[in-house]
Amino acid sequence: MTRPPPEDRPDSPGQSTPGQSTPGQDHDPLGVFFPDPSAPHPAPPAGRLSVQPRTRREAREDAARRASRQNPLAWSNDQYPGRDRKRRNHGSLWGVGIAVLLLIGMVAGAYFIFQPQLATLFAAPVPTDYPGNGAGSVTVVIRDGDTGSDVATTLEKDGVVKTYSAFYSVLVDKIPAPVFQPGAYRLAKKMSGKAALTALLDPKNKLETTAVIPEGAIEKDILPIVARATKLPEQDLQAAAKDVASFGLPAQATSLEGFLFPATYTFTPGTSAHDALKTMVDRSFTALDKAGVAPSDRWHTVVLAALIQKEAGLRDDYYKVSRVFLNRVAIGMDLQSDATVTYWTGNTGVATTTDAERADATNPYNTYVHPGLPIGPISNPGDLAIDAALHPANGPWLYFVTVNLKTGQTVFSETFQQHEAAVAQLQQWLRDNPGNG
Repeated sequence: MTRPPPEDRPDSPGQSTPGQSTPGQDHDPLGVFFPDPSAPHPAPPAGRLSVQPRTRREAREDAARRASRQNPLAWSNDQYPGRDRKRRNHGSLWGVGIAVLLLIGMVAGAYFIFQPQLATLFAAPVPTDYPGNGAGSVTVVIRDGDTGSDVATTLEKDGVVKTYSAFYSVLVDKIPAPVFQPGAYRLAKKMSGKAALTALLDPKNKLETTAVIPEGAIEKDILPIVARATKLPEQDLQAAAKDVASFGLPAQATSLEGFLFPATYTFTPGTSAHDALKTMVDRSFTALDKAGVAPSDRWHTVVLAALIQKEAGLRDDYYKVSRVFLNRVAIGMDLQSDATVTYWTGNTGVATTTDAERADATNPYNTYVHPGLPIGPISNPGDLAIDAALHPANGPWLYFVTVNLKTGQTVFSETFQQHEAAVAQLQQWLRDNPGNG
């Protein structure tokens, strides 16, 4: 066996066994040998600049570079950990930045979408009521039939209270329940609900622009009521009422009687005499239309309804009284109504007439001597009387008489003898109650 040359043997000068160091060199555990700093440095190859590594890290990187020149594929991140960390750090920073931008975008989008809800959630509660008694002045109208809810709505609309509930919540807690009178009231703007309720219940705040016309009232008694409500001279109303043709009444009408509908009216300040009366006439037409009365039948219906209105007492009697008058007309029998006699004489406050009054043929309304219905309405009828004129009860009655003027008790009879007995009953009541006839 041929011995290897000396330079190939491990114990040859210039060679070292693994784990051993030659003089002047330090051994690194990674297998890289570093010259002894105290040993003289070998001269660098010609044309190359020698740079002595200052630290072990630089030495390792220098060794790695030398190895890569010999084997370019030997370059690794393990040999250059600083380079890998730099790349990883740059990638992480970009990822964090993108995540932050996405988060900011999501937060901004959510804010713009839910901003109204968030504003409502975190905003201070909005007051629903004004404090105190308010200021300024406003006229509020409460109409006939208005409920507490209607009043609350009106007050909010007119600016008296801040909200509907500000007034209504106070109203429902009030015991006993308040009763509002129809009419116009002088209130302030921006009142608390409690202050508004107190003001409405104070009679001093009610403006006298409201006219209440009772059922069965006649024209001569209605005009003064309207004059007081509107602050118009009564003479102006009388003059306006004479212009009958300007109100669209049936051709037979010679006055407004029968067409001044009984109701509660609130007149706006400054309303003229004609317009005030026209409001009432139009209300009458509305009632007739609602009852199904054709314009051509208005006159006949109102004449009969006005008679029923004056003669009937209790609600159920309206339909029986209507039947009595229609039964008499059907057989050509005089109506013999005291109410028609007193309309002409002016003694409308009494229920009886004298023999002379009943025999007076100069009285055009006297149904004791003039057959059929009276020549015109003798009162201003309401809805009930109109309905009774259109829908009389079924029955054979030809007579009726009220036997108790306080309770309105009325006796209906088929024969004259029955009627005479009922009249005797009335006369006894009058003797027992003097001054009530």
